[in-house]
Amino acid sequence: MLMEAATPLRPTRVHALVGRLIVENVVVDDPVAAELVSRAIGAGEDPARVVADAIEIGARVLDREQAGSSVEVLRGNLEKASREVEQRLETTSEQVVTELRTRLEEAFGPDQGHVTRVLQRHFGAESSSAVQHQVRTAVAELLNESRERLYKQFSSADESNPLASFQKLAVQAIRQSSDQQHAHLREMNERIGSLQLEIAKLQAEREKALEVAAEHERSTAKGRPYEEAVFEAVDAIAGGAGDDCDAVGDMAGVGGRKGDVVVGIDGCAGSPRGRIVFEAKNSRVAKKVALAELDEAMTQRDAAFAVWVVPSEEQLPARVQPLREINGDKLFVVYDPEQGRQALQLAYLLARARVLMARGEAEGLDTTAMRGELERALGALEEGRRIRQQLTIATNGVSTAREILDSMEQRVKAHLEQVDALLAGAGPEDDD
Repeated sequence: MLMEAATPLRPTRVHALVGRLIVENVVVDDPVAAELVSRAIGAGEDPARVVADAIEIGARVLDREQAGSSVEVLRGNLEKASREVEQRLETTSEQVVTELRTRLEEAFGPDQGHVTRVLQRHFGAESSSAVQHQVRTAVAELLNESRERLYKQFSSADESNPLASFQKLAVQAIRQSSDQQHAHLREMNERIGSLQLEIAKLQAEREKALEVAAEHERSTAKGRPYEEAVFEAVDAIAGGAGDDCDAVGDMAGVGGRKGDVVVGIDGCAGSPRGRIVFEAKNSRVAKKVALAELDEAMTQRDAAFAVWVVPSEEQLPARVQPLREINGDKLFVVYDPEQGRQALQLAYLLARARVLMARGEAEGLDTTAMRGELERALGALEEGRRIRQQLTIATNGVSTAREILDSMEQRVKAHLEQVDALLAGAGPEDDD
């Protein structure tokens, strides 16, 4: 904005006070300013306020423009000064680097450097005064001195030696421990000796027990304990009838060892009138196998009748009833040593009668009466067996059941005595 005086009628005066500007007799020849003031007057505004605003705004613009010019001048001066400083720094830095390289080369050069020569003199392997040699010598001297002191402490028995009492106690403890160890070793040797004797004794007993067990196993292959019980029962029955009884389980017959007990009828009075073989088994086998063994037993023992004896009905062959004849020369019976031998006695008498009848030496024998007595005895035994089963289960009425059982046993004995009497009456008339 350009301000000019149109007609200098009066001299222009401008006063700048503190924060205030006083202008007198100033004419501004500027169309824009005149148009601005005219619009303000037309708008009803204060023209003096508009002129003051224009001056204030223009003053700020001029001030900013002058400040920008000053900044540009300052920037140019700074750039010039920085270029000069940069040139000087480059020159100075090159000189400093060159000087520093020279000084470092003089101090740390590989051949003639001061530090290198000092390090070589103090730490070089060829230098006799090198630090490592001095350290090695000092350490060796210190070790020798420490070794001598330690040796004196452990070898000196003087009481001034702080380790003397400890050494004595250690030696005493070691000696005591050694004596105790020797004593324990002697005791251990004695114990080992006694244990060896006991082991030898136990081994001998074990071998003996194994031999006995092996013998027992060989002897019980067919049930030797039960076989012995059967022999004792048959022997008792045979003794009452005047028959001879032998245990032949370990004796060979004609072609084998089948059969455990052989009864010779009237063998006590002379030559037997016939033989009965008993096969005792404590295990269950098939009926076909049992019949084959009974046939072999009769053949090998020259017997006319064979009896298969087992300790319980569960061990009878399948579909076999006790005290039922098979093929007229075989019989199966249950004999439990703890429940009496009535069934075995009945089987014995039946087999004895069959042998005598087969030899034609039972003339005068009432076979019908004998069979009836046998059937009644068998029925009584079956009834007694049922009662015994009831006794093992029932807890009440034991006394009554035992009375019934005793009466049944008496009846069985009576029937057996009657059978025995019939057999005795049917014998040969040798006495006549």
